[in-house]
Amino acid sequence: MKIVDLRARTVAIPTDAKLRHSSGVHPGYFLRTVLELITDEGVVGLGEVGGGDQRGALEKLRPRIIGADPFHLEAIKTAVLRSIYYVSNARLYAAIEIACLDIQGKVLGRPMSDLLGGRVRDEIPFIAYLFWRYDRPGGGDDTRAEDMADLCEELTERLGVSAMKLKAGVFAPEEEVRVLELCRERLGPDYRLRIDPNGVWSVPTAVRMGQRLEAVRPEWYEDPAWGLTGNAAVREQVRVPLATNMYPARFDDLAPGIRLGVADVILTDLHYWEGPRGVKDLAAVCRTFGLGVAMHSGVEFGVELAAMLHTASTIPEMITAGDAHYHYLTDDIIVGGKMAYRDGAIAVPTGPGLGVELDPERMEKYERLYGEVGDYYARFHVDERRPEWVPVVGGM
Repeated sequence: MKIVDLRARTVAIPTDAKLRHSSGVHPGYFLRTVLELITDEGVVGLGEVGGGDQRGALEKLRPRIIGADPFHLEAIKTAVLRSIYYVSNARLYAAIEIACLDIQGKVLGRPMSDLLGGRVRDEIPFIAYLFWRYDRPGGGDDTRAEDMADLCEELTERLGVSAMKLKAGVFAPEEEVRVLELCRERLGPDYRLRIDPNGVWSVPTAVRMGQRLEAVRPEWYEDPAWGLTGNAAVREQVRVPLATNMYPARFDDLAPGIRLGVADVILTDLHYWEGPRGVKDLAAVCRTFGLGVAMHSGVEFGVELAAMLHTASTIPEMITAGDAHYHYLTDDIIVGGKMAYRDGAIAVPTGPGLGVELDPERMEKYERLYGEVGDYYARFHVDERRPEWVPVVGGM
C-alpha cells in the first residue's frame, strides 16, 4: 500500500462567542486545516492541524509523503520531521501520523485505539473551559468574576462536567483568582478547579496569586509564569501542583524541564508531542518520573477530537478530565455533526480507524466560510476593541 495523493482544506466553524485570552481574541470562529491522504487502494486517512491555514506547509511536504507506505510511520517521521525540521514541525507531522493511523485502522478493521495498545476506558471526561467572552450568547461581554462563575455553573449543568479551567491573563490577576474562589463556593469542595494564565504573569505575581489559591485547593495551577525557569521558581514557593502545556511542550525541553522541577503534570497534545505515538512516548517518560498526565486542547474539530479520544483511552494514568474548547463550537465537519457530551464525557469512537468521516456538505460550507473570514493567525489574534493592545509577558 502506498500514499498516492494528498489533499488539504482549511475550514472555519463559528463559535457561540468571541473568546479572549492572554494573546488576543478568537474572533467568533475557530480554524483548522483538514488533511486527506489517499492510498493506491482507495483508502483515505483523515488528519487535522491548527495554527492557521496550513495548506501551503503541507503541500511542501508532498514529495516526502507521496509513495510512502502509511504503515511505515518511522520512515515517514524521519522524512517529514527529523530531516527537514526547518520546513516541517511537530504539528504538521502529527496531522500526517493521525491520517496514517486512520488508514491503518480502516485497512485492519480496527479502531485507532487498538493500534496504540488498546483502550482501557470507553469514554473520556472533559472540563468546563472558561474564557472571558465578547458578544456572548444573549448579548454583552464578561467583565467580572461573577460572569465566569455563572458560565461555569451553566456548563456544569449542560455538559455534566465536574471540573473547570479558567483561561486567565485577561483581567487583573486578583479578579481572575476570584473566579476560582466563587466556583469553589458555589460548586462545593469536590469540584476540580484549574487556572491558566499562559505564562504572562510575572514570577512575583504568580507566587502571590498561587499562595492565595492554596485556600481553594485547585487541581493544578497551569503555566503561571514564563519559561522553564519561571515556572520552576513559582513551583518552589507555592503549595499547589503546577501543570504545563508550554514548558516543556516538546521532547527537546523535556529532560531540562524534569531536572528543573518545572511541573507536576504535563498536558499532552497530539501536535506539540509529535502525534498519538509521541503522546504515548511522553506518557512513558511521565510514568518513569512520577509526573501526572492530562490531555491539552488546541481548538480541535471532530477529526482531531476523535484522535484525542482514542489516544487518551489507551493511557491508564490519564484519569483526570481533559481540556476541550469543543462546547464553544456551533457545529462540526464530521458526519452527524458535533459529538455528544454525556455526564461530562465523550465516548471513544468504535468504528475502524478514527471512526469518523467528513460530511461533504459541512466541509463545503465551512471551507466557504473560511474564504470569507480569513486567517486570524495572520492578524496575531488582534483585539478589535483595543487595536493598539499587544500582550506583555510579565506585565501583570
